[in-house]
Amino acid sequence: MLQRLIRNLRDYWLPLARKLFARKVVLASAIVLALVVAVATVFPWVSDADPNAISISERLNAPSAAHWAGTDELGRDVMLRIVHGARYSLLIGGLTAAGAVLFGTLLGMFAGFFRRLDAPLMRVVDAMMSFPDILLGIALVSILGASLWNVMLALVIVYTPRVARVVRASTLVLRELLFVDAARALGVRTPRILLKHILPNLVSPILVQVTFIFAYAILAEAGLSFLGVGVPPDIPTWGTMIAGSLESADRAFWTILYPGLAIVFTALSLQMLGDGVRDLLDPKLKKAA
Repeated sequence: MLQRLIRNLRDYWLPLARKLFARKVVLASAIVLALVVAVATVFPWVSDADPNAISISERLNAPSAAHWAGTDELGRDVMLRIVHGARYSLLIGGLTAAGAVLFGTLLGMFAGFFRRLDAPLMRVVDAMMSFPDILLGIALVSILGASLWNVMLALVIVYTPRVARVVRASTLVLRELLFVDAARALGVRTPRILLKHILPNLVSPILVQVTFIFAYAILAEAGLSFLGVGVPPDIPTWGTMIAGSLESADRAFWTILYPGLAIVFTALSLQMLGDGVRDLLDPKLKKAA
């Protein structure tokens, strides 16, 4: 068993990783994401510092050796809040991507495989996609209420139609292929066809959608928090940090600069990594580009 695992790693996964990281920008993006995930995961275990600890005497201090990214309007350490906020921002992005992919894949498979369900499901999807993401997110959070879990639920609803559209298009092609016709001729039941023949061939587009939606969700959460309808202010996400520092931004630019850079670099790295995965899984798109 161990020898087989090592052989698969050497013969399949290592060459795949070399192809994926052959582009320096993809490699750099993966390193940035690994650092963000490592810091967000490890730091809370090695430090018990409170990111919400207030020190009025140190409010709006510029970056220094004591506070690498300065302090905000309440004297809270900006760098400490960025590190703790990474956990929440990554949690929102990751769970949103997982939920949107799960429900979007189910909707797309059913719409693409069952002709009777195609029209009604896609009309609902079209109606949802007719609204700008941020406006639909604001409306849903306003209905559900502002909380961490409600923001994630709203973003799942917002991005599910994107995945459903992509999965439906791929399923429409797959259901007409010979191996699906052969399975039907052999009497294979529809659920087994979907799970054993259709779903494995949807992995490539789904993986690409995961990376993109992950980035979109981080940006959307920041936008909702910036507008005051996102995560409550006591939760130090990168978006709430920017929203809470607007009034003091003209006197202490670092309160917005560093959380903004965290959002930009994380989202950009996810986008670049998604482009790399897309090019690896579909070389035709790379040639066309």
